Amino acid sequence: MRTTPFPLNQSTSRLSIEQLFLMIAKRMLICDDEAAFGRFVQNVAEDMGYQVEVTTDGRRFIQAYHELQPSTIILDMVMPGMDGNELILWLAEQQSPAELIIMTGYAQDYAAHAEVLAKVKGLRPIATMRKPVDIAELRAVLADKPHTP
Repeated sequence: MRTTPFPLNQSTSRLSIEQLFLMIAKRMLICDDEAAFGRFVQNVAEDMGYQVEVTTDGRRFIQAYHELQPSTIILDMVMPGMDGNELILWLAEQQSPAELIIMTGYAQDYAAHAEVLAKVKGLRPIATMRKPVDIAELRAVLADKPHTP
């Protein structure tokens, strides 16, 4: 890996060019056990310039996380196997810099509690959304945020 020949600021002065690119690229990882919902979000996000990977379970999410290094994560809370809270704890262990959008088809309290957990664990939750998601609201959330971790 080559390093940048000039310091951009204190925190980026030692990053490689590849690492800097990863910071500005719009890469989204979706984890939702409802495959059709994942495809819906994928279509919206791809139309907005995101590279998107959709997973339907926690194990595949972990594998895809390492491969994609997402800048944005959309995480369903209630799933079989590993649920959203378990994945939030895992993301905290990884010290994930990704922006986190928390979704639930159940009571909004699920998402609100997950948001608190994510903040306490040092993650970057930027929105909570309740399914069914309005397409305009989803676009607004994706457009109204920085895309760099």
